[in-house]
Amino acid sequence: MTAAGGPEVLQEQQLSKPEITDPTHMLVRLKAAGINPVDTKLRKGGLLMPGTLPAILGCDGAGVVEAVGSSVSGFSPGDEVFFCYGGLGQPSGNYAEYNVIPSFAAAKKPAAIDFPEAAAAPLVLITAWEALFDNMQVEQGVKGGARAIVIIGGAGGVGSIAIQLARQLTDLIVIASASRAETQAWVKKMGAHHVIDHRQNMAAQIAALDIGEPAFVLVTTHSNQHAEDVASFIAPQGKLSIIEDLDNISHFKAKSVSIHWEFMFTRSMFATADMAMQGEILTNVAKLLDEGKLVTTLHTRLSPINAATLIQAHRQIESATTIGKVVIEDFS
Repeated sequence: MTAAGGPEVLQEQQLSKPEITDPTHMLVRLKAAGINPVDTKLRKGGLLMPGTLPAILGCDGAGVVEAVGSSVSGFSPGDEVFFCYGGLGQPSGNYAEYNVIPSFAAAKKPAAIDFPEAAAAPLVLITAWEALFDNMQVEQGVKGGARAIVIIGGAGGVGSIAIQLARQLTDLIVIASASRAETQAWVKKMGAHHVIDHRQNMAAQIAALDIGEPAFVLVTTHSNQHAEDVASFIAPQGKLSIIEDLDNISHFKAKSVSIHWEFMFTRSMFATADMAMQGEILTNVAKLLDEGKLVTTLHTRLSPINAATLIQAHRQIESATTIGKVVIEDFS
């Protein structure tokens, strides 16, 4: 894209193959790329950093390593990888056939899934993992508890994988919200113990389950819309993780709720000391995918990768009816 705006600003251009200029980076030939809400926000210009236009959008992808920098270890040409890098503040993203990425942002692709399934995973996996285990500090592997987590927007990309991580790695009772028959069926497929409708009073629905007040809440969308309802049902001293902006946090003061913003670009944007953790998260989750403990959240495959397909994908994301992840594949 050369200008911010609606989906129609997405266009095709023939560019030279990018070159490795940082010894810690590697060149990857893309096989598939995930489409995310952040892509549409970048396209509109709201998150673009000054000086990044023209830009290639796309944050997560999967492909084959073509070359590695002199300081890269653990990867070699020919390796199949999946990763999340590019997009926010970066002029180069994964809507291109080739991308140069830092090795810390990648992991070996799970052998049990194909490239589009792998491309659906990185951004939502890292986001859900950070929200659950880094931000809210949900304990892994603990048995015998009766605590619950509510995942609002359970049928979206982040919600779909958060349900699975909570089921596989914790003892939490998982309550997911979905408002349509097809999305309710999807969150049940992902493993939710209970399903509630976020278009109705959630506090009343949770009370009817008779399992106590949830200690954790992950809101993946429409934070402002759901804030008062969440404040009414979350446990005192509970933990809330949000992805979107929240204008008023005073609802949570009386219960001393801790609020955590989840933004998976923080580590790379600020070169934090632990930014390599994101590659480690992908490696850990790749093992779970290979073992069949997690399943892909890929719901919609679109091809080939061209402007028309990308415009269709962006319109789908902006319809607010997306289930799981949308992925584009095939540069031919």
